[in-house]
Amino acid sequence: MIQRAAANGIEIAYESFGSPAGRPLLLIMGLGAQLIHWDDDFCELLAEQGHHVVRFDNRDAGLSTHLHDEGVPQWGAPSPYLLDDLADDSAALMDVLGWPAAHVVGASMGGMIAQALAIRHPGRVLSLTSIMSTPGPQAAPPTEAAAAVLLAKPAADREAVVADALRTWAVIGSPGYELDRERVSRLAGLAFDRCHDPAGTARQLAAILASGDRTSPLGGLKVPALVIHGEDDQLVPVAGGRATAAAIPGARLVTYPGMGHDLPRPLWPAIVAEVGAHTGSVTAAVTEP
Repeated sequence: MIQRAAANGIEIAYESFGSPAGRPLLLIMGLGAQLIHWDDDFCELLAEQGHHVVRFDNRDAGLSTHLHDEGVPQWGAPSPYLLDDLADDSAALMDVLGWPAAHVVGASMGGMIAQALAIRHPGRVLSLTSIMSTPGPQAAPPTEAAAAVLLAKPAADREAVVADALRTWAVIGSPGYELDRERVSRLAGLAFDRCHDPAGTARQLAAILASGDRTSPLGGLKVPALVIHGEDDQLVPVAGGRATAAAIPGARLVTYPGMGHDLPRPLWPAIVAEVGAHTGSVTAAVTEP
């Protein structure tokens, strides 16, 4: 059931899985994606590992606040917000949830936000899991084909949006696994029905590009970190995962051959097991100073 939280001056839509007595686990999704892109079954698997899972829509995505008045970002103009602001949104949501600290898992842009959250609010992050992400845009530029689908003109109607999603994931998805066309089509349609806002996605992309590189501040983290990446990722090549793991002291890197810029269902048990082992190894909760 969707709930809403007033946090950091905006409204955030979120949903939870598992027992409130479980280990708090915050899932942060990526560019233009919505909470539904953390599949229900994937969240249930995490809950079965003993987590209290919360997934949510970032600002400018899904049912959370959209900054429509900011319009479409213009090249060279200041970004209306940064990844740091999205990280502060996450921390504020944790306040509403009554979580002094949580295990944080971010995918793609969500991994960047999770990194920024650990940098800005180190006492709030019990463990960090960064999936298919990077410490900065220059660490792992997309391939030409991936950049083309990322920057393609967005479709306007539902049917075209679904068709575009199929074309996009055929390029950036996992070449080692069969494309789940039914899942991609269903999620694209659901996302369109919840909220279709290409300008919001453009504002998120502007935030990524304006936020710079996090390599140096990541070096000061003392949080247990797990980095997961696909070896065949065209949108954020595996160099991004390697750079993230190299930047965070003691981070553990896990890569999967055949995995692209998505979470193929056959890998869910392995990924969930990695996350569960990672969060389960953390026994001392810390609070922000």
